[in-house]
Amino acid sequence: MPHSPLLATLGAGLLLAGCTGIPKGTEPVTGFELDRYLGEWYEIARLDHSFERGLDCVTADYRLRSDGGVRVLNRGVKLDEGEVSEAEGRAYFIGEESVGRLKVSFFGPFYGGYNVLALDDDYQWSLVAGPDRSYLWILARTPTLPEATYRDLVERAERMAFPVEELIEVDQGKACEPWRVEA
Repeated sequence: MPHSPLLATLGAGLLLAGCTGIPKGTEPVTGFELDRYLGEWYEIARLDHSFERGLDCVTADYRLRSDGGVRVLNRGVKLDEGEVSEAEGRAYFIGEESVGRLKVSFFGPFYGGYNVLALDDDYQWSLVAGPDRSYLWILARTPTLPEATYRDLVERAERMAFPVEELIEVDQGKACEPWRVEA
């Protein structure tokens, strides 16, 4: 399977700025349990950035690292070209481990913010932001979310002043099935 550098630049904008901040006026979730957050997540929607442009079937897989951090494996597909893109990084907590605020790196010493702003009690969906309001992801444990849940997450993001009219819904349908892999 061919691999492209597209996801290898995942977070480039975040990382070049070296910003591990959180959007002003937002708060990360508390009572966060990393063990429950680990595993595979499907990207349901995102704000567009060059490092993910044109990608569908996007997943993120989080696993513990031997150094206490988190191995991050992001994967997506340009369906029109059949081109797979992967990026592996690492993440570490910023502060208390019971707070959903981490820093993630795909390039050496450069880190960007990974802020869990909303999280289902059963860890079935998550609303994640970078250091500012130009980075937002809606993630789920399944390839789709019930429409009411999706609308609720978009409304939450809108109340936090994210530009939700710019959200791109990610194709996670039948076209993605041949590309699904175990991390």
